[in-house]
Amino acid sequence: MRIAISGAGIAGSALAFWLSRCGHQPTLIEKAPRPRTGGYLIDFWGVGYEVAERMGLAPALRDIGYPVQEVRLVDDQGRRVSGFPVAPFRRALHGRFISLPRGDLAATISRAVEGGLETIYDQSIAAIEEHDRGVRVAFTRGAPWEFDLVIGADGLHSTVRGLAFGPERQFEHALGYHVAAFEVAGYRPRDELVYVSHTRPGLQLARFALRDDRTLVFGIFADHRMNGPEPRGLDERKALLRHVFHDAGWEAPRILQAMDGVDEIYLDRVSQIRMDHWSRGRVMLIGDAAACVSLLAGEGTGLAMTEAYVLAGELHRARGDYREAFRRHEERLRAFVAGKQAAAERFAPTFVPRTPFALWRRNQALKLLALPPLANFLIGRSFQDDFALPDYGMEAG
Repeated sequence: MRIAISGAGIAGSALAFWLSRCGHQPTLIEKAPRPRTGGYLIDFWGVGYEVAERMGLAPALRDIGYPVQEVRLVDDQGRRVSGFPVAPFRRALHGRFISLPRGDLAATISRAVEGGLETIYDQSIAAIEEHDRGVRVAFTRGAPWEFDLVIGADGLHSTVRGLAFGPERQFEHALGYHVAAFEVAGYRPRDELVYVSHTRPGLQLARFALRDDRTLVFGIFADHRMNGPEPRGLDERKALLRHVFHDAGWEAPRILQAMDGVDEIYLDRVSQIRMDHWSRGRVMLIGDAAACVSLLAGEGTGLAMTEAYVLAGELHRARGDYREAFRRHEERLRAFVAGKQAAAERFAPTFVPRTPFALWRRNQALKLLALPPLANFLIGRSFQDDFALPDYGMEAG
């Protein structure tokens, strides 16, 4: 089948990989002018890591990833007040745990499928018209194309979802926070392989040292700190972050000064997408477009790869009966994804506490992760995925 995939990120690229292995003809359609790299740092583990192993990508991910040693929480003077080592997580997950920028994972998947894969950059889907034999897809530029299926893998603010299911406001469930991320060159100080984070009630500012003398800056803040509508363009994003973090203490003045020189800032709401159905006719949604769990779940990337693998596998098993494949895909994954969404919503007040007492309690609790027996118990309960990945007989050779 000819299958249009909107979005060349992690979900879309992984789906294209598996569809190509099954003999389908995927076409990736990406609104960005070039492959995306960078983005905020993700921890990659669980069932998504198993999918990466089946793709043959685990060695490459270990090469480009960062074996983080410590999460360190500091006060205004940079003194350690809490935190924990990462080694217990790695041991509990049998070494199948790596941290890397989100865009670098997408780029690695893209390189694995780029030989012969049709990818159209700087283009967006403008209309979807289903008919008896397939789907006619119109673009923002150029003539329409014909496909058998359309898959929306285009993220939280999915264009395909808007065209096929309706406005985003019907499905978005905001968690009350915004997130920002950007990279700066030559920032000091550097703490190699340590995620350094500073929290005040309602906001968190963190940094992580990347290769090539780059530093990733990550910020998250409660929505009540916004001073107006959603910013448009780079200058408005910088102005908002200066407003939000001007009194954040620690290294905030130095970080905001370094921000002046950057030409790209990721900024978005922390939201989930909740839908009754992920498909309609010949259109299917996967990843954040279908059921964004938010970055607070810590596993959205792995879920995106899992959903891509299961959808390709069900299409393979159903021998082209897309209705049956869509039904089976959703049947397998809905409860698993819903559990991740619920866990993320419960975790939000812990990730960015809103009161001084809640912040103190969070810091005391995280100290317990430095105690090996307790850490092993908590990690075993929280980080094991209750999902058996099916075997569709299409693993990478």
